[in-house]
Amino acid sequence: MAMLTVRNLPEEVHRALRVRAAQHGQSMEAEVREILESAISPKGRVKLGSLLADMGRQAKLSDEEFAVFEQVRDETPARPVSFE
Repeated sequence: MAMLTVRNLPEEVHRALRVRAAQHGQSMEAEVREILESAISPKGRVKLGSLLADMGRQAKLSDEEFAVFEQVRDETPARPVSFE
């Protein structure tokens, strides 16, 4: 795993990190890792299923049309295509 050294950290930031870590019951190192991970993770990440459901609502699908999405998929293996 990679390591990171932060130099010239203001004393008030260091103190605030120490307090925040204590409030969360973890080490300062774990607290900083958590802060960094949350800072770079995508905001408002939308999952494909949620996006498709929203599109269906916007399209004002009928109950019958929406029911198609809830049907159990056919698990029968596909047959090879014959071009002869």
